[in-house]
Formats: sequence, C-alpha cells, structure tokens
Amino acid sequence: MSKLLHPKATAVWLVDNTTLTFKQIGDFTGFHELEIQGIADGDVAVGVKGFDPIANNQLVQAEIDRAENDPLYKMKLKHNPAARDEDKRRGPRYTPLSKRQDRPNAILWLVKFHPELSDGQISKLVGTTKPTIQSIRERTHWNIQNMQPIDPVALGLCKQSELDAAVAKAAKSANAMTDDERRKLVSTEQSLDMDTEPRLPSNMEGLETFSLSDPRDEDDKKDEDYSDADSFFNLPGSSDDEDDQPR
Repeated sequence: MSKLLHPKATAVWLVDNTTLTFKQIGDFTGFHELEIQGIADGDVAVGVKGFDPIANNQLVQAEIDRAENDPLYKMKLKHNPAARDEDKRRGPRYTPLSKRQDRPNAILWLVKFHPELSDGQISKLVGTTKPTIQSIRERTHWNIQNMQPIDPVALGLCKQSELDAAVAKAAKSANAMTDDERRKLVSTEQSLDMDTEPRLPSNMEGLETFSLSDPRDEDDKKDEDYSDADSFFNLPGSSDDEDDQPR
C-alpha cells in the first residue's frame, strides 16, 4: 500500500495551489480539517515548504480537478507498484524516542506474564535487542530495581492482535494446553464432590489380605456353637477335669 510522502508539506502545497476544501485536504493528508485551516491562517506549519505531490508522482492533476468540482469527493493517492508490501516490517520494530524509556517495563511485563515467548518474539513486539531481554530475564539489568511491569499494549508499543498472535504461536510450538483443553478440566468443587476409591499407602499394599490366624482355625470356629453363654468362658481344648485339679 502506497503512503503519502511529507504529508504536512503536501498539505501546505495543496492549500497554496488549489481550491480544495479543508476537509478534502485533511482526508488526503491525514490531518484534521482544523489543522488545515491553521495552515491556511498561518498558525500551523510555519516555515514549511510546500511539497508538490504531482511532480513527485503521488497525485495526478485529474484527481485535483475532480475534487475541486465536487466538494464531497475524496482524492486517491496514485498507485505505485514499487510500494507493494511496504507495510510489512523487516527486523525489530522502531520505537519512538518518547516511548523508549518505557520499553524495559514492557519487556519485564512480557517476561513475567508470558514466559513462553522467545527473545526473538519479544524483540519484534517492542523493538529491542536480545541482550537487553536476557539481562531483564536474569535480573541483571542496571535499572531492574526501579522497573515496573507494564502491558506493552497499554504503552502503545504493540497492538493487542500482535501480542495475541505471538502468544498463540509460542503456545503452539511449546505444545501448551489449548483453551478447549482447559475447558475440559474439572473444577476444584467438582473434584471434591467425586467419589474417591479408598487406597492403602504404598508401603501397605499387598497386606490387605494378611491375617495372623490359621485359615483352618477359622473354619473350626464357624462350626462351634456359642448359643450357651457359659461356653465363652471355656478356653478351646480345655476340660472340666483340668479345672478341678488342685494347683
């Protein structure tokens, strides 16, 4: 997609050399119509030399003529085949000077809340270098004590869609749990309500059927009759004669 070169200088030229409305010039150059009015009044862009969009192959005279005859018409930038895919970034993102002081805070936020992101992904998101990221990961950065984690989207260093795409890519490469798999997990309340099967400790396994008595004795006890209460006081195998013998 082609982009307008020197939009403010182009706006100055259009104000000086055409009868276009302020809104038409603002729509074409990307400024508010009040700013264009300020240019016409001499309050804005003082000392800026006009940039001819026709001579620089960005606009054709036919577009200007049509717009001058129709105040509602929006001029279109001349198509430039050489400008194809110029929006695609190559290398680290450029960070304005006014936001570079916030970049370490954004890196700290990404390292803390998205550790799955690689150094290369963080570098492309906020426009930094891998040694800087590594120093923040290892907390050896010279200003680490004064840094606070701040969302890079809130700082304007990247878009939310770019951050989401990077996180999704990192999660996929790491075989992390997907959102659908997380939904299938049982909550804590549900797991507490489930019936649990009693289990013996690992050091007691195999002893659940252990008994000190002889199985044959168990069979003999089944045949004995304890309907008489006095029989409980008689030891097995004892006789009345033994009880009567003097001791």
